[in-house]
Amino acid sequence: MISKVGQIMLYVNNQDEAVNFWTEKVGFRVISEENNGQGMRWIEIAPTTGAETSIILHNKELVAKMSPGMNLGTPSLMFFAENFNELHSELVNKNVKVGEIVNMGSSRVFNFADYEDNYFAVMEK
Repeated sequence: MISKVGQIMLYVNNQDEAVNFWTEKVGFRVISEENNGQGMRWIEIAPTTGAETSIILHNKELVAKMSPGMNLGTPSLMFFAENFNELHSELVNKNVKVGEIVNMGSSRVFNFADYEDNYFAVMEK
């Protein structure tokens, strides 16, 4: 039986730019970085050390060559934040493309985009 989501694969055009965005703009940490010596490099990031789920940044072009036909689209990710207003303001102040805060039932949500215009959502928790 599956007990939890371990890693989410995010395929990006520029891994270094993606690492910079997630660490400098969103506040994630690099958990590990691997390179198989044959051009395959992956970087594991997470909001905190010890997080149950992490994101693995892969080179989209290389993965497409290795696995033709694989869906390399951006997954629809919803992050939870306890410091919702602070996070929204911080992203705006860091010049991240951020959407308006909207009410969704009993919760509030906003979205933001990375350098490649991949959109992600944040829900107040």
